[in-house]
Amino acid sequence: MNEIVGSHDILLVTLDTLRHDVAAELAAAGRIPNLARHLPDGRWQRRHAPGSFTYASHQAMFAGFLPTPAEPGPHPRLFAASFAGSETTAERTFVYDTPDFVSGLAEAGYHTACVGGVGFFNKRGPLGSVLPGLFQESHWEPEFGVASPTSFENQVACAERLIHELPHEKRLFLFVNVAALHQPNWFHLPGATKEAGDSRETHAAALEYVDRHIGRLFAAASSRRPCFAIVCSDHGTAYGEDGYTGHRIGHPSVWTVPYAHFLLDRTPGRADPTPDPTPDRTPAPATSAPTEATR
Repeated sequence: MNEIVGSHDILLVTLDTLRHDVAAELAAAGRIPNLARHLPDGRWQRRHAPGSFTYASHQAMFAGFLPTPAEPGPHPRLFAASFAGSETTAERTFVYDTPDFVSGLAEAGYHTACVGGVGFFNKRGPLGSVLPGLFQESHWEPEFGVASPTSFENQVACAERLIHELPHEKRLFLFVNVAALHQPNWFHLPGATKEAGDSRETHAAALEYVDRHIGRLFAAASSRRPCFAIVCSDHGTAYGEDGYTGHRIGHPSVWTVPYAHFLLDRTPGRADPTPDPTPDRTPAPATSAPTEATR
């Protein structure tokens, strides 16, 4: 990371609530080709989340504690605050003298920008302002949130605009919290109904929806210079396993998450903003939706 920081732009994408088993099955079945082509050997790495819900997990990740490989360690980290006695800080770790690597990258000359998704990024109150408040620039609109069937393409359009407007010489750390996997996600599966609710199948359909648009995000993020990308989940969610539903619980479906990091070669000329994204299809209307802060 000491070679990456200062020479590359950096992209962190959290696919909020994505389960590892669903992500792995879709990659193996060829159902998420745009993501799979960037995964090492076409496979997600199985990791353990640092928290069981969005707020806790992101606080840990921004402090440098990204999801941990699900195998015996120790596992050196990419980012770490200067901390005496740390057993996971190695020579290749980017070490900073601030509480989190967002501000650490800012001190290293990066412009830090957040495109929020779930309620913990909505800036509508003190709690929803903590995480976006770590960044120099942050964006959230209802159209980015869990109730929007076109949330991710709207987020990508926002990312394209901010990248297009940033001076070329300025390094960028871009963070995108993707809300599409979070409940409610039934509207991403053709034929599903609100009455039937969410399921493992609608969760998978939401990941396919994200895959259809993530190529635009990767192209924009690498349009100015090579980009180091991290794509992972912050936690999973249960759909009835062992009687559990949802997250903020200690269940394998919640703690086990997919992870990947990889380099994106520069793709010049691909950062032009897309002002009016068009959805793939006309989805069923989304009505009321629970906020992440209530989970």
